Amino acid sequence: MRKISDFICRHHWAIVLGSLLLMIPALFGYIATKVNYDLLVYLPSDIETIKGQEIMTEEFGTGAFSIAVLENMPAKETLELEDKIRGVESVNQVLSLADLTGTAIPMDFLPSEIREKATHDNTQLMIITFANGTSDEATLAAVEEIREITGKSCLIGGMSAMVLDTKILFNSETILYVGIAVVLSLIVLLLCLDSFVVPFLLLGSIGIALLFNMGTNIFLGEISYITQAISAVLQLGVTMDFSIFLYHKYEAAKKNEKDKLKAMSMAIRETASSVVGSALTTFAGFLALCTMSLTLGTDIGIVMAKGVVLGVVCAITTFPALLLVCDKWVEKTRHKVLIPEFKKVTEFIVEKRKIILAIFLVLLIPAYIIQGKTEVYYKLDSSIPESYEYTQAMTKLREDYGMESQMMILTRSETSNANVNAMAHEIEGLDGVDAVVGSSLLSDYGISAEILGDELRDVMETENYSMMLVLSNYGIATDELNEQIARINEIVDSYDDGAIVAGEGPLMKDLVETSDRDFTNVNFVSIGVIFVIMALVLKSISLPVLLMAAIEFAIFLNLGTAFLTGTEIPFIASIVIGTIQLGATIDYAILLTTKYLEERQNGKAKIQAAKTALGSSIQSIFVSAMCFFGATIGVGLFSQIDMIGSLCTLIARGAIISMAIVVTVVPALLVSCDGLIRKTTLGFNKR
Repeated sequence: MRKISDFICRHHWAIVLGSLLLMIPALFGYIATKVNYDLLVYLPSDIETIKGQEIMTEEFGTGAFSIAVLENMPAKETLELEDKIRGVESVNQVLSLADLTGTAIPMDFLPSEIREKATHDNTQLMIITFANGTSDEATLAAVEEIREITGKSCLIGGMSAMVLDTKILFNSETILYVGIAVVLSLIVLLLCLDSFVVPFLLLGSIGIALLFNMGTNIFLGEISYITQAISAVLQLGVTMDFSIFLYHKYEAAKKNEKDKLKAMSMAIRETASSVVGSALTTFAGFLALCTMSLTLGTDIGIVMAKGVVLGVVCAITTFPALLLVCDKWVEKTRHKVLIPEFKKVTEFIVEKRKIILAIFLVLLIPAYIIQGKTEVYYKLDSSIPESYEYTQAMTKLREDYGMESQMMILTRSETSNANVNAMAHEIEGLDGVDAVVGSSLLSDYGISAEILGDELRDVMETENYSMMLVLSNYGIATDELNEQIARINEIVDSYDDGAIVAGEGPLMKDLVETSDRDFTNVNFVSIGVIFVIMALVLKSISLPVLLMAAIEFAIFLNLGTAFLTGTEIPFIASIVIGTIQLGATIDYAILLTTKYLEERQNGKAKIQAAKTALGSSIQSIFVSAMCFFGATIGVGLFSQIDMIGSLCTLIARGAIISMAIVVTVVPALLVSCDGLIRKTTLGFNKR
C-alpha cells in the first residue's frame, strides 16, 4: 500500500486532471442511461400476471390499456377524435359507444345497462389500447401526443398516464434533490471542519465519484427512477465519512511530519486500512438487496454497492490529490471548529451506562412489536398531485363512474360461450364488481355479433383467446380488491383452468405478495452477511451480536416512530430501510468499538477505555450522522413523490436515531459485556 500511496502523492496533479477528464465519458454514460418509471416491470417474470401481459401483447397487440373520459362531445366529434387518435404512433385501437351507434343512431337507442356504464351526464368513456408496453417510450410519447390533440376535452387514465406524470414530476425535481443535499451537507461541513475550502474539495471529490457511479450505470441498460433519486443522496451521505476520516488523519500526520507528501501518504495508508471494515459492511448491506424477488432491489443494490466502492477509491485518490493541489487555500482559510467536544456528554453517558442499558433492554421487545404495526401502502399513484392530468382522470372515473380499477380475463378460445357467459355472470355477482364487458356478453343486451365491427371484435377476440374487461369499485392495492381478485381467480379456474386474470389490479396484488416475502428475506440476508463480515473484521463472535442488536434497535425505533405518528410508508421503504440503515450506520458502532478494543489492549480499565473511545469517536460520529441527515432530509421534505420523500425521511431520521443509540447504548454494552468480549474476541488478551 505504501507504493500506491506514494504514487498518489507524487502524481496528485495528474490524478486531479485524470479525474476531470474521466468525468466526460461518465457524463455521456449518465445521459445515455435510460430511467424506468414503472415499478411493476420489476415483478418476477414467471408469475401468471406477467404471462398475461405477454399474451395481451402477442395475441391482441395490446401492450398497454387506458380508459379516457370525454366531456361535452357528440357522436360525430367523438368519431372524428377517434380517427385522430388512431393516427398517433403506437396507438392500437380506439373504441367508444359511438362505434356501436355511428352518427345515424342516437345513443338513447342503446340498452340502458350499457349506456349507464359508459356515459354520465355530459361525459362518456373511451378505451384506448397501445401496441407497446405500459412504460415503453413509444407509449408514453403517444399519451403525451393524445393529450396535445385532445386538450382539456379528454382525460386519460391508466398506468401509462400514471407513468408519464411520474416521469414529468420526477424530472422537474431531480436536479433539486442533489442541490438540496449538497447545500445542507455543505453547511454541516463548514461548521464541523476547520477550513472553509476543505468542504468544497470534499464535496467535489464525492461529486466526481457520484458521476462515475451514475455514468457506469449504462452497463445496466436502465435504472429505476427511485434508484436515480436516492442513489445520489445516499452515496453522498454514506461515503462522506471516508473523506472526513482521511482529512483528520492527514491533519494528525502533519503534526509529526513536515513533508506534506509523506504526511498524506501516511494518511492514505491509515485510511485505507481503517475503512475497509466499515466499507465492506456497507457494501454487503446494499448487495443484500439483490436477493429480493422484486428486482428493484437488485437495481438499488448494485448501483449503491458500486457507489460505495467508487466512493472509497475517490476518497483515497481524488480527495487527497485535491487537498495537495489546493494546500495553500486550505491553510489560508483556517477557522475554529464550531461544534463542541462533547466532554460533559461523554462523562454523563458512561456514568449513567447502567440506566441506559436498562432502558435499552426494557424497550427492545416493545420497539420490535410496534415497528411491525407500521402501516404500509402500495398505491403507486398516491403521490401524484391533483393538478396532474392522471389524477384528474382517475378522480372523474371514481366520482362519475364508481370505477377504481380494471382487470382483464383471458379465456382460451376452446372454452364455450356458455361457460364464458356463466363465468362472467358469476363474477358480476361479486361484491364490488361494477361491470363485466366481453363480446359474447353483448347478446344479453340485444347486440348480436354481426352488429359488431371487425375492429371491436379484434379488440376482444383472437384465434387463441377471448378477453373480458372487469371493472371494479375497489381501489388498487387494497385488501378488498386483493380478496376480490382471489375470488375471481377461483371462479375463472373453475370454468377454464388455462385462463389468466391480468391487468393493473392483479399485478398490484402480486406486488403486495412479493414485497411481503422480500421484507423478511432481505432483512435476514443483510443481517447474516454483515454479521459474518463484522466477525472477520473484529475477530469476535460476541461483538457483532452486540453491535447489530444496537443498530436493529435503532431501526425498530425508526419504523416505530412512523406507527406512533400515524404515518403510512411506501412498501419499498419498508423493505429497504432496514438494510440501508444497518449497512450505512453500523460504521459508527465499528469505529467506537475498535477504539475501545485498542484502549483495553493498551491496558486501560474498561470504564476509562469507554470514556476515551467515546470521547475520541463522538465528534466523527456526529459529523458523519449530520451529513447523512443533511443529505437526505431536504429531499424527504421537498419531494412531491411520496415514494422518494418518505424513504429519504426514514433514512434521515434513521441516521439521527442510529447516532443516538451508538453513542449511548454501545458504550454501555461494551462495559457491561467486557468479560464476554475478552473471552470471545481473538487476540484480545495478547498484550
